[in-house]
Amino acid sequence: MIVHMLRFGFRDETSEEQKAQVLALMRRTSTVASVSFSAVGQHLGDPTEGYTHGYCVGIADIAALERYMYDPVHLAGDPDIIPHLSRLAIGPDVSDDLDPDLAAKIMAVHDRKLADYPEWAELMKTIPDFRIA
Repeated sequence: MIVHMLRFGFRDETSEEQKAQVLALMRRTSTVASVSFSAVGQHLGDPTEGYTHGYCVGIADIAALERYMYDPVHLAGDPDIIPHLSRLAIGPDVSDDLDPDLAAKIMAVHDRKLADYPEWAELMKTIPDFRIA
């Protein structure tokens, strides 16, 4: 199982209604067939880090991660989610799979998506504080 985690904060100009819509889109993405379990809600970490919310999905394996990243629901939601984010940290993910190459395999899936969808790559660049942990 791969537990994929995001921490994020909204842009100052994002209204409460827009925040609710972003969270609804994220919850919709978290229900695609390749996801085993999920949680979307408040971030419980240090508020001085600027993260207000979190997204966590459990994904069975690399094949399921690939399906998740390319799922039409996931692809459709990102253009309406990403413009509202001021900060985004992807990971660190957690897994019970002890493959020493798993982190590199996960990153390869992410890199392929960036290459396959250059418009998505450009959209990700609009997040002022973006990192993969």
